[in-house]
Amino acid sequence: MKEVVRMKDEVNIPISVEWTKEEVIDVVNFYEAIDQAYTKGVEKDLLETLYGRYKKIVPSKSEEKQAFKEYEKQSGQSPYHAVKKARESEENIIKM
Repeated sequence: MKEVVRMKDEVNIPISVEWTKEEVIDVVNFYEAIDQAYTKGVEKDLLETLYGRYKKIVPSKSEEKQAFKEYEKQSGQSPYHAVKKARESEENIIKM
């Protein structure tokens, strides 16, 4: 079962009721880093670390794709492309 956590500007973040409080915080932090990448830029290492933690919480590729698609639909920001840029970039700051 999924719940949602609202970020600023009314973006709903998909959250599982089965996650611990720490896991919910980590997932919200990941999506906030995505938002930062699109607004002011985010440190590459931070984004990669948060994504690594996200993957431990959401190991299913299909679940990740569904969550990313829903987030992008609401926010216009692509977690996939932000993470991809972080992995491929030589820059220390990722700005979308």
